[in-house]
Amino acid sequence: MEEIASYIDWLKERSMLAQAEQLSARDSHARYSGGGEQWQRPYAATQPESAAARASVWFTAYPSAIVTPAGQSVLQALADPDLWVTFHDIGISAMHTGPLKRAGGIRGRAYTPTIDGHFDRISMELDPQFGSDAQYKAVVAAAAAHGVTVIGDIVPLHSGKGADWRLAERAVGDYPGLYHMVAIDEADWALLPDVAEGRDSVNLKPEVVDQLAAKEYIIGRLPRVIFYEPGVKESNWSATAPVVGVDGVTRRWVYLHYFKEGQPVFNWLDQTFAAQRLIAGDVLHSLKILGEGMLRLDANGFLGIEKSADGTVISEGHPLAVISNQLIAGLIRKVGGFSFQELNLTLEDMAAMGAGGADLSYDFVTRPAYHHALVTGDASFLRLMLSLMHEYGIRPNALIHALQNHDELTLELVHFWTRHAETPFELDDETFTGRAIRERVRHEMFSRCMGSNAPYNLQSTTNGIACTTLSLITATLSITDITNLTAAQREQIKRLHLLLVIYNAFQPGVFALSGWDLVGALPLPPEQVQHLMGDGDTRWINRGSYDLLGKGGGADLPPAPSLYGPLPEQLQDPDSFASQLKRLLRLRERYRIYEATQVAVLGKGSLLVMVHVLPDGRYQITAINFGAEPVEQTVLLPEAVSGRVVDVLSAETVTTLTNTTRLPIRLDSYTALIAIIGKSDL
Repeated sequence: MEEIASYIDWLKERSMLAQAEQLSARDSHARYSGGGEQWQRPYAATQPESAAARASVWFTAYPSAIVTPAGQSVLQALADPDLWVTFHDIGISAMHTGPLKRAGGIRGRAYTPTIDGHFDRISMELDPQFGSDAQYKAVVAAAAAHGVTVIGDIVPLHSGKGADWRLAERAVGDYPGLYHMVAIDEADWALLPDVAEGRDSVNLKPEVVDQLAAKEYIIGRLPRVIFYEPGVKESNWSATAPVVGVDGVTRRWVYLHYFKEGQPVFNWLDQTFAAQRLIAGDVLHSLKILGEGMLRLDANGFLGIEKSADGTVISEGHPLAVISNQLIAGLIRKVGGFSFQELNLTLEDMAAMGAGGADLSYDFVTRPAYHHALVTGDASFLRLMLSLMHEYGIRPNALIHALQNHDELTLELVHFWTRHAETPFELDDETFTGRAIRERVRHEMFSRCMGSNAPYNLQSTTNGIACTTLSLITATLSITDITNLTAAQREQIKRLHLLLVIYNAFQPGVFALSGWDLVGALPLPPEQVQHLMGDGDTRWINRGSYDLLGKGGGADLPPAPSLYGPLPEQLQDPDSFASQLKRLLRLRERYRIYEATQVAVLGKGSLLVMVHVLPDGRYQITAINFGAEPVEQTVLLPEAVSGRVVDVLSAETVTTLTNTTRLPIRLDSYTALIAIIGKSDL
């Protein structure tokens, strides 16, 4: 018994819930309760313009992919003054570090590795493999010296199987109330499959889920199974092996996990309010101790779940999720920070979650659509998504328009699947149901971007395609072998890459790009990361390591093939990707594109025209030809205007308008026009 008590104490010392309680202790230097600071800022409403004004161009890091010089930690590499001078020169005003806190699990007294790229958090302390708290604060200080905001992460949906989970399994105090877990009566253990030797849980097949739901243990199957993989994950429910509690009772628990089996879901409506306490503590730790200025709310759309009156399960866009996100985001604003969310749900759910919740949302609205426009040379689906975005009251100003991130190119197209399968939509004067649009887009993307056309890309379960930005471009260009690219092919790839930069950067809101984009990364050969893909997670091929400064060293992941090279070398070449990116970002900042108002989405076929009103009242045009053939069209502006149409890239006058709504557009293949109508300051 003494040994068990010692182990429980050991777990409590390492639990996030205990760490959150320590932050609110009277002698804590992060104490926030009982002071006047929390009343000095507005917090109820989202503040997307203020968030974008603080930082409108983001570098999104992935810690395990960062090449560090010999003897340096990841955090020491990120604090390198040369890096911040380079970022400032390019025009980057924020860095999202990616998840850096300890993740994975605990077996006995040993820590086990992360199973989801550090999104299975188990502690508020930084993972020692990345560095120390002091080194992180050095990163924040180095960034601040160059006017750059550091953005961190909280994960309000789930944890890994760390101390909190091990305490919950043992029925200690409030810990079972932290998770969506149910103890199964021993008389019904026969329904549960055995747990394999060396494992601590087993995923349940759908028919077992149905049986447990019939016995009113759980609510049943969810509308979708994220990361579905036969024989690995066939439902969102798993069962533990028998665990002896602190009360001497042996239990088998069934628990919910939206993602992987090692990521048990928090219960956001339990009498203990343990989830709220844990996440509030994490917010204070990130903003008040580490010094971050903004936080990502990861997987925050699933915080409410219930069985409705008709027996169906509601697990996305639930009112409890909306309220919970308002609480989290409101606390972040009260402390002086901002937040953003990665929310791949229907547009109505995104709109609801944006009401008082996170200040900014990742642009899952048009991300699959702009890739589809490039791959097919048809921008009709992209124009539809931009139009629907406005219809649902989702402004581009509140979105983070991004190139590659750490995930796959998602093609779930949730809006056309869960609620609008039979809703009619218009695509260039043709009518299709939501289901038909989804099937068409997915077929075109899967058939053109994988298989014999692009064998270097892989399907990512049922969600989408594991690829880099560049390997999607090589698929577009029908390049089947990326191991021996010619100079002409490399130049064409860079040209299309910059086209995608223009789409994302020259519209209102935040623009984000990754280290993989900056160095021009291609996918890793699967055999190099085969040891990480045992559960069917193919995303590791698009997460190769990158060396931003060219100082050499190593990383947790194999080096990604790179077309562009380190940033210092690129910036010495005026035609390089980084140099042209720098020029584009200078123009974006000069005209305050991030503050503009989008007033029209125009074009047909391969042409997309976005019309914006700048803060100074002038019209700004972003026109892109996603096709391999030249295009010539006349589009109708929202109102009659007069003045010169100036191409800000060349400083040349394209045409002159005289009290007309008709704007002629002429573009060669895969080119763009960034124009100002009226007096130019060039």
